[in-house]
Amino acid sequence: MPAADLCSEEEIVQLVHDFYDAVRRDDVLGPIFDRHVKNWDAHLPTMVDFWSSALRGTARFRGLPMPKHAALPGLSIELFQRWLRLFRQTTGALPNAALAAKANDLAERIAHSLWYGYRMRQDKPGQAPAMSAPG
Repeated sequence: MPAADLCSEEEIVQLVHDFYDAVRRDDVLGPIFDRHVKNWDAHLPTMVDFWSSALRGTARFRGLPMPKHAALPGLSIELFQRWLRLFRQTTGALPNAALAAKANDLAERIAHSLWYGYRMRQDKPGQAPAMSAPG
């Protein structure tokens, strides 16, 4: 359950900005995100709203991430695993251990859900390898 006392809004902003800075610098994920995110100044506040809603219960996020992600061409399980590794690296630097643990758990569930939805959209659900914990 989201909890307002888990962290501050500033910690969410820091998490989101640090994570997407790492994504954008990543040799593999950076070009993919830059191809599909046309306006980072608009995207980052949306991601802050998403994580604030999910972790603090602010209910600010309004959107449907599954259709947008499922429509992307050429995704692979390795990309989702790489995303998770970067996320865990980012949360590993947070001083708030409770926030890091909760965010990591949620990111894992999100990655699994998006990967499953992606494979369903591609009409290959039986061929979707299971996600494993990032190494």
